[in-house]
Amino acid sequence: MPDRIIDGSRRLLVVAASIAASLGVWGGAADGSSSVNAQAPAFRWLQPQRPPHGWKLARLPSGNATFAYPRTWRPIRTDPGTASVALLGRGRSIRGYLNLTPRQGTETLANWPSFRTEHLGDEGSTAVRRIASAHGLTFRSGRGTCVIDSYRTSRARYREIACLVAGTRTSSVIVGAAPSKTWAQQAKKIELAIATLRTD
Repeated sequence: MPDRIIDGSRRLLVVAASIAASLGVWGGAADGSSSVNAQAPAFRWLQPQRPPHGWKLARLPSGNATFAYPRTWRPIRTDPGTASVALLGRGRSIRGYLNLTPRQGTETLANWPSFRTEHLGDEGSTAVRRIASAHGLTFRSGRGTCVIDSYRTSRARYREIACLVAGTRTSSVIVGAAPSKTWAQQAKKIELAIATLRTD
C-alpha cells in the first residue's frame, strides 16, 4: 500500500513489499457493487493512445510491457520484475502511484475483479469496496478487464484502478492508485497513463 517513502540510498518505500502485493498482480472478492459492461460511464475515459508529448516511459525489466507517466512522477523501487512510479508529496509521502507487473498467479480476465479486491483484504486492507468493473476493454495491444475499488490502510483510504491486460504473448497488470482525498487531482493522469499501456 503506497503510504510513505523512505528517504534512503537503498530503500524507497516503507511498505515496498505491500505495495507490490496490494497494488500489483493480486486481487479478490469485494463487498461492493456488481460488474458493469465495457460501455459503462466508469470506463469511458479508457481510450487507447500513444504517450503524451513530454511524458516518460516505464518498462518491465522483461521488456514485455510499457506505460507512460508524467515527468513530475519518479521511479520507485518495489518488487523485482516490476516497474513503479510515484508522485511524491511532503515528507516523501505518496500522492499518486502507478505499478506494472507481469501476470504471475491464477488471475484471469474472467475472475479479475473479485480476484483483485479479495487480495487487498488478504494483505491487510480493510473496508474494501468494489466501485465498478468491466470486461472486454480495448488497450493499445490487447484486451483487458478492469476494476475500480477503494480500501483503507492503517494510514489512509485509497482509490485504485487495476487492470489485467492480455496481449498476444503475455499478460500484464497495471494499477494506478492515490489517497482518496487527492484522487480528484490525480485521476486524469492515472487514467491517461493506464490508457498508454502496451503489452506483448
